[in-house]
Amino acid sequence: MTVDAASTLTATLENEAATERFGALLADRLVAACDGNALVYLSGPLGAGKTTLVRGVLRRLGHAGAVKSPTSTLLEPYALSGQDAYHFDLYRVADPQELAFVGFEEILDGPGLKFIEWPERAAGWLPTPDVSVEIAVRESDEADEFVRDVHVEFHTV
Repeated sequence: MTVDAASTLTATLENEAATERFGALLADRLVAACDGNALVYLSGPLGAGKTTLVRGVLRRLGHAGAVKSPTSTLLEPYALSGQDAYHFDLYRVADPQELAFVGFEEILDGPGLKFIEWPERAAGWLPTPDVSVEIAVRESDEADEFVRDVHVEFHTV
C-alpha cells in the first residue's frame, strides 16, 4: 500500500480479507480527515469488492452484523456508535429522479458516512464527493486468481 501525503491511498489487494483490512484503514482515514461525515463514491466493475470494502469500514466503526450489497434495496442504513452510515447501490437506477422518492437528498444533506456504489448512474444529479474510491480488477500472476488495484482520493483534505 502507498500513502501519498494526506490526499491519496493506493493498494493492491489479493483477496477478500485484504479488501476488508483496507476498508478498516479507510475507516480510520475517514474519521480523521472528514470527522466521520463524508460522501464516498465507489467505482469499479461488478464483483470488484465495493461492498466488501464498505464491510471493512463498517466493521472497523463497530458494526458487528451482516453487511450486504444494497443492489436490490437501493439503501442499507447502519446506526453505529456515535454516527450513522448509509450504503447505496445505484446499479439498478434507470433515472436519477427515482432517488428523490426515497429521501436521498435528505440523507446526502445530513451527517454521517454515505457510500455510493455506481455513482455514474446518477451523474449530474449527485454532488461532488468528498472521497472517491476506484477499484480495478486484473489477473494476478497466480493461475485463475484476480487482484484488486484500489485508488482512494480525498478531495476535501
